[in-house]
Amino acid sequence: MAGKPLVVIVGATATGKTALAIALAQAITGEIVSADSRQIYREMDIGTAKPTPAQQQHVPHHLIDVVAPDEDLGLATYQQQAYAAIDAIHQRGQVPLLVGGTGQYVTAVVEGWSIPEVPPNAALRAELEAFAEEHGAERLHQRLQALDPVAAARTDYRNVRRVARALEVCLETGQRISSLQQKYPPPYTMRHLGLTGERSTLYARADQRVDEMMTAGFVEEVNELLKRGYDPRLPSMSGLGYSQLASHLQHGTPVEQAILETKHATHDFIRRQLTWFRGHDPGIMWHNIEMLDRSALLADTLRWLQDL
Repeated sequence: MAGKPLVVIVGATATGKTALAIALAQAITGEIVSADSRQIYREMDIGTAKPTPAQQQHVPHHLIDVVAPDEDLGLATYQQQAYAAIDAIHQRGQVPLLVGGTGQYVTAVVEGWSIPEVPPNAALRAELEAFAEEHGAERLHQRLQALDPVAAARTDYRNVRRVARALEVCLETGQRISSLQQKYPPPYTMRHLGLTGERSTLYARADQRVDEMMTAGFVEEVNELLKRGYDPRLPSMSGLGYSQLASHLQHGTPVEQAILETKHATHDFIRRQLTWFRGHDPGIMWHNIEMLDRSALLADTLRWLQDL
């Protein structure tokens, strides 16, 4: 017997996931569960490309504006809240759509990761991050390689927070985080849709979006966060554009340089997203954004639901 449906929409930043998800949700009477590690933060709307209030009025959205910028939402908590939202949508007789570009969030839900419930050790985390600051991110990654080669192979050395977390679990529990991360797939029947395109097209779209964010008041949004006392070193403030514009506001980095650095960082992020989804592809039906026939995609999804 088929499980209850879950539509999953993934892709790199600026590929149009939100617009497609809203159109699809309206066609199939659905609700959207965000899988975006930046849209969880309140007061951070422009730089995270959060769905607008008008868009959220058209279709119910979940796991947006969950925590303040100085609060943490661990992966295990996100996964639990995503499952709760999906199950509640099913109970209302609607179709849930899991939508976003944060690969770890999406994969933790669709693969059913068993995530170690190890409370964060702030002192140890600070010590590990200070080590990376002094000796370089690669040296910290080498420490993880020595303790947990599997986790090291899965983790980009540049993602210091993830490397430090994996080391923290090893050092706190004496067990490898990779051995604690088992998989228990959820009881859903899933349809995986992906949006992609030529790399040059994705970069151009992302650059255009950065320019639109600047016009929409991105600098003012970051300035307001700083005025409210949010430290630029917070994980929330490490998001694309936030750290660069904070440097502009606090240290005088020319705004043109901050914009250029944001665009380059976004290109790097897109490459990492594409790599993640290539490595965690459960049968994603990829659609080129330049040739997307949205009407046909909506009709195919409706047929899929009717056949369940």
